[in-house]
Amino acid sequence: MKRVINTTDAPHAVGAYSQATTNGELLFTAGQIPLTPDGELLDDEPIAVQTRQALDNVVAILEAENLSPDDVLKVTVYLDDIDEFDEMNETYSNYFRTDPPARSAVEVGALPKGVGIEIEAVAAQP
Repeated sequence: MKRVINTTDAPHAVGAYSQATTNGELLFTAGQIPLTPDGELLDDEPIAVQTRQALDNVVAILEAENLSPDDVLKVTVYLDDIDEFDEMNETYSNYFRTDPPARSAVEVGALPKGVGIEIEAVAAQP
């Protein structure tokens, strides 16, 4: 059975989607952009700062379910410029130091609100 996850420690959903959903075994986050829980959009910041905020949002959602980055099985990273991959990866690696999850990183034509990155994750629930 599907259950919706919401936390005030990540930006609230502003459309027809949830921050995350779970069936009790897997947790799926919505794509997280560099938007603070207070609503500040970091679209003009370097990709490292944007990556950090997007991942902080993912972590906040995980923590709402007593999970951590160690529980993440798969991450998808959407970049508006694949040439920023190395800078993104440097920041990203700080969140997944041991046994990192599977990951895809793709360049897309545009992202919501003109940001440079969007990140979604799938985690296992014990």
